[in-house]
Amino acid sequence: MRDAHNGAMARHPGGGFNPPEPTRKGGPDYGRLVAAVRTLQDHVRSVDAPDGVITRAADLIDGVNTLLAPYAADEWASPSGRRTDLPNRGNLLTVPLTTSRAGDRITGTARFARYHLGRNGAAHGGTLGLLFDSLLGQTAAILTGSPYQRTAFLHIDYRAIVPIGKDLQVDAGVDEIDGRKVFVSGRLCDGDTVLTEAHALFVRLKPGQP
Repeated sequence: MRDAHNGAMARHPGGGFNPPEPTRKGGPDYGRLVAAVRTLQDHVRSVDAPDGVITRAADLIDGVNTLLAPYAADEWASPSGRRTDLPNRGNLLTVPLTTSRAGDRITGTARFARYHLGRNGAAHGGTLGLLFDSLLGQTAAILTGSPYQRTAFLHIDYRAIVPIGKDLQVDAGVDEIDGRKVFVSGRLCDGDTVLTEAHALFVRLKPGQP
């Protein structure tokens, strides 16, 4: 795996200046595969089944892992994060997020699932960091027209409990641009209730900077 990583870096030395190229690799069922794994994650978080059922499920998952293992690829070849026809570009890591541009703002919806549960029906605080890094990074890239940026800092204010299993609203925009620095802020709401607010600094990369 290390050799594969080193080989990928040699082919793509520019780091952030080699953004993922859109692809249709994985075929028409790649989105279904991602959705199925998300559902599996929810089931693993919520299951209370007999031991025999758990054993059978583990055996089936081991079989899937064995099936897929020979086809492991680096980030530049895998369709994950490159399927622009799918939500979140087919990236399993991100919190499900659907956005669009509305003038000088990015708006949309996010939905936390059982997999993202912390306790007492609330989304885990760390998953909010994952959501806002994706949302604010996307906002900085789209509104400035520059996809070559890295997160310098991300600050989150937790205002209220974030429920799972419910469509929530997101809204974000660019506050200030100072040279290579792009200051961005956004919020997550449930109707009129502000659940979480965040602000971040993204820095535009220099040519060849990873």
